[in-house]
Amino acid sequence: MPVANPSQTVFYAIEKAIKVYRQFAQRRITSRGIDITVDQLLILRAIQDHEEITQKQIADMVFKDYASITRIIDLLVKKEYLQRKMHPVDRRRFDLTITTDGNQVLAQLDETVANYRKDALRGISKSEVDSLQKLLQKITDNCQF
Repeated sequence: MPVANPSQTVFYAIEKAIKVYRQFAQRRITSRGIDITVDQLLILRAIQDHEEITQKQIADMVFKDYASITRIIDLLVKKEYLQRKMHPVDRRRFDLTITTDGNQVLAQLDETVANYRKDALRGISKSEVDSLQKLLQKITDNCQF
């Protein structure tokens, strides 16, 4: 049996939807005149939601490799959205703290993020979203060893 053309698989549709959604989200953020990327925003949110989070945990949470997380954190420190200090006990770790500027950016984007998520799901019922989440979780479960 021949292998299906990749563009005709459900996985292609999932990848395409994610890519288009991220571009959509970035345009909305940029239109607010805020200097932050979707990935940088995700990392700030992870730190905001989990005070003692490690870079490894952030990487797992946002589906990025450790090196990418390090580069993004460097950029967030340079933009003064994040402060990084050596961990007092574990010299291999850093304490990451969101600065006042970082908290302001997060607050400014709360409504923007809520709106672009709502717009992306326009015309899709809650039960359809719930079904989609269950289906995607089944795929995830099937692929984990």
